[in-house]
Amino acid sequence: MTSSIAFTGDPENGAVHLRLIWPQWQGAGSPSVHALAPEFAFEVARRGYAVGAKVLAAVLPPHDGPTAAVPVSMSDDGLEERDGVEAKSVVVKQLSAALEILRQYQPVRITTLGGECSVSVAPFSELANRYGDDLAVVWIDSHPDVGTPNSEYPGYHAMAVTALTGHGDPDVLDLLPAIVSPDRVALVGLHVWTEDDYPNVAEWGIRAFSPDELQVTSETLLDWIFATGCSRVAIHFDVDTIDSNEVVLGLGAEPDGRSVSRRGGSSLTSIAGSMWSD
Repeated sequence: MTSSIAFTGDPENGAVHLRLIWPQWQGAGSPSVHALAPEFAFEVARRGYAVGAKVLAAVLPPHDGPTAAVPVSMSDDGLEERDGVEAKSVVVKQLSAALEILRQYQPVRITTLGGECSVSVAPFSELANRYGDDLAVVWIDSHPDVGTPNSEYPGYHAMAVTALTGHGDPDVLDLLPAIVSPDRVALVGLHVWTEDDYPNVAEWGIRAFSPDELQVTSETLLDWIFATGCSRVAIHFDVDTIDSNEVVLGLGAEPDGRSVSRRGGSSLTSIAGSMWSD
């Protein structure tokens, strides 16, 4: 199970704060599911991401605003790889459905409950369309999610930042209302990557913070946000960034990540934790 939550700024008076429930699981590539959950039957494990969204929706406090759910197929239709993206047909279809919901509500703030990491792409793109250069993105994740259709790994969830910064599959990019300039994107807690994708971080101009850089204080991250000049911030939070030596959250156990017991870990958790206060 991987979950991501996104929000930006404070709601304006009378404006819509949407809670978007998106239990998408198809973007999680088959190779990672086999590797991360070998103790479960594959057909069960690959749908574990959908369970994460349901759990979050059940445990979070009541939401003061509308709630909408993106229709997600639970069948095996459309899971074949196309153009270097596994399950591209269904991923594109569900992305379109999510964007239609966002257009319907026109929210100024969005809390998204997923699902694999690509569920942040649509709400962040919608917010980028609304706020333009006044939006920065903090992507809290153990992985960079900067894969491309040319990468060895075909899982779309590993291409989320790629799509958001305008480097992704053309059919996905054609749907997005806006992209975010890479120099306004920070990868936070990054310490797991694949050799074929990791060079994209520097090549595209994305700022990356390792867990060690923020272990004592989150001041450098806050300084980066200030330097962007943005008054709006969208935060993606993948639970796998929490050090699995302390607690295992989600489908993949990633050791040596963000600490929940040290000062810096607590500070960073406070940034992400404000997402839970709808």
